[in-house]
Amino acid sequence: MSEPLTILGTGMAGLGLARQLRARDPERAITLITADSGDDYSKPLLSTGFAKGLPPERLAQRSALEVADQLEAVVRTHTRVTAIDVEANTLWLDREALPYGELVIATGAVPQPPMAIAESVSGRVFTINDLDDYRVFHHALSRLGRPGRVAIVGAGLVGCEFANDLADGGHRVCLIAPETTPLARLLPEPLGKALGDAMRDSGIELRMGRTLATLEEGGANVSMTLSDGDTLEADLVLVATGLKPRIQLAAEAGLEVSDAGIHTDRYLRTSAPGVHALGDVACVDGINAMYVQPLQACAKALAATLSGTPTRVSYGPWPVLVKTPVCPVVSLPPRQAPARWHIEGESPDLTALAEDEDGRLIGFALTGACVRRKVELARAAPALLV
Repeated sequence: MSEPLTILGTGMAGLGLARQLRARDPERAITLITADSGDDYSKPLLSTGFAKGLPPERLAQRSALEVADQLEAVVRTHTRVTAIDVEANTLWLDREALPYGELVIATGAVPQPPMAIAESVSGRVFTINDLDDYRVFHHALSRLGRPGRVAIVGAGLVGCEFANDLADGGHRVCLIAPETTPLARLLPEPLGKALGDAMRDSGIELRMGRTLATLEEGGANVSMTLSDGDTLEADLVLVATGLKPRIQLAAEAGLEVSDAGIHTDRYLRTSAPGVHALGDVACVDGINAMYVQPLQACAKALAATLSGTPTRVSYGPWPVLVKTPVCPVVSLPPRQAPARWHIEGESPDLTALAEDEDGRLIGFALTGACVRRKVELARAAPALLV
């Protein structure tokens, strides 16, 4: 009989693994532990809810109780694991000791604010990393009783998606970032400029090339000073300055970790026997790909491994689809710096091909109507993890 399995986290990684495993093994004892409400929802839909006018309850597909019934599993919500003892195969939940047979750490990643947030403005400064965060921000926006003025700090994938979504929902949005163009990590500058132009045309204010210097209370508003001395006010601030894998528990337990996450091999095994890592917290064979398709591939492979069929995970050439309807974006970032970017088309319909010194395609980026080329180019691009 298989050992009982404990999964830390009920996001896409944890629940995805539990479903895959339950399909293979209807009898195995599974316990899921989560610090949040444990509701089943699609995280990518968090950045599409405001344009559609969706309240939080519409985004939740199943409650934690329904998840437990569906999976015939134990789901412990609003429960924090305070320590992992890998020698004794035991989790500590404050003073409660909980033994485990095999353990999967799927605790995801945590937002990284650019500065400490003063208590005086903490009720108006938000991050959105899960459904509970969405609930809190949605409630704050609804309480205004009118379209809000929202400042978004960070112009990466999350910042750009929420900027587009909130603007489409009728709110006034200002996007602040140190880069000269949006999505600087995914798009070469001409394509980032095309996206930025489309955002401005849709009514989004862009303050690019600037960082946040101060953030303080300004009466009924939040008052911000930027690095160039400019000031602005907003009702609410949404911080989207990147995510950091939640490695603290693993590090304190003595597992091999780095800033890129908990180190695993291609079987998702950590440095401790019987402990695996999955999703945004895992650095798989040197790669942490915080996107849906790698996560799903890992969940499928790990379910097979835990069911007695050891399976190495592999990643295909999977492009990232960014939800910015104002200017559609697809990107397959190259793993190493390209020798050149070959750019074709006219803004906003641009194709950028990343090439190595021998002229081989190692990545690409597409905007506007050119996103239709994603399948064609993905077939020609190298896999992320063979």
